[in-house]
Amino acid sequence: MAIPVTSILLIAVVITLSTAAYLAESSSDNNRIFSPCTDSTVEKSDGFTFGIVFAARTAFFFNNSVQLSPCDRRLSLSSANSQLSVFRPKVDEISLLTVNSSGFSPDSYGGYMVAFAGRKYAARSIPAFVANSTYTVTSFTLALEFKKGRLQNLYWKRDGCSSCSGKSNFVCLNNQDCALRTSSCKTKGGSVDCSLGIQVAFSGTDKHESVFNSWYEVKNLRQYSLFGLYKNLKDSLTSQYSSFF
Repeated sequence: MAIPVTSILLIAVVITLSTAAYLAESSSDNNRIFSPCTDSTVEKSDGFTFGIVFAARTAFFFNNSVQLSPCDRRLSLSSANSQLSVFRPKVDEISLLTVNSSGFSPDSYGGYMVAFAGRKYAARSIPAFVANSTYTVTSFTLALEFKKGRLQNLYWKRDGCSSCSGKSNFVCLNNQDCALRTSSCKTKGGSVDCSLGIQVAFSGTDKHESVFNSWYEVKNLRQYSLFGLYKNLKDSLTSQYSSFF
């Protein structure tokens, strides 16, 4: 397994908002695969494990040309300046994934992230910019696309900075990401909580060919800030971990 060994603990918190379609499903979890580098097929009642690696953009490319999955040994991420966080959201729920920022600054680990899962059927997102010494992006939306319960791809979905339009404390990067000044983050001596928040939703079908609805729900709710809905709950969850460090 080529995913990196972390030198600090990244607290991965999953907060879920069930869609109406999911409420009718069983709450049981029949997926016994818990490693992000192992293949699995899922149904709506399952949990699904995937990872996110933080590293320099070039660390995700073999010979500086072909992007590989972080599970591929040829990347040698374990010896690179990288960090790993593993999540297990419920299939076809809208979830917020967050990492406790009290001891973690993405810009210190290359400033990019890649979401991934699987080995023989490896899927990975393109590298997404998170932070550098000047700017930090704190809110993302990730869509997991499945076919007959098998993960096919992971997509970062952008809103073109509509969520931060008119807000003076944000900067719009490349007409697609809302960013804060890194110097304003608490980890850099500022006053702003720059904890990373990732909205996750599912599209496609499960192993019984039942259609996932959560990405459709996210698209319908894009005019609202789901991150804002979760923020108070996320703060209460992550703050309880700070006493351990």
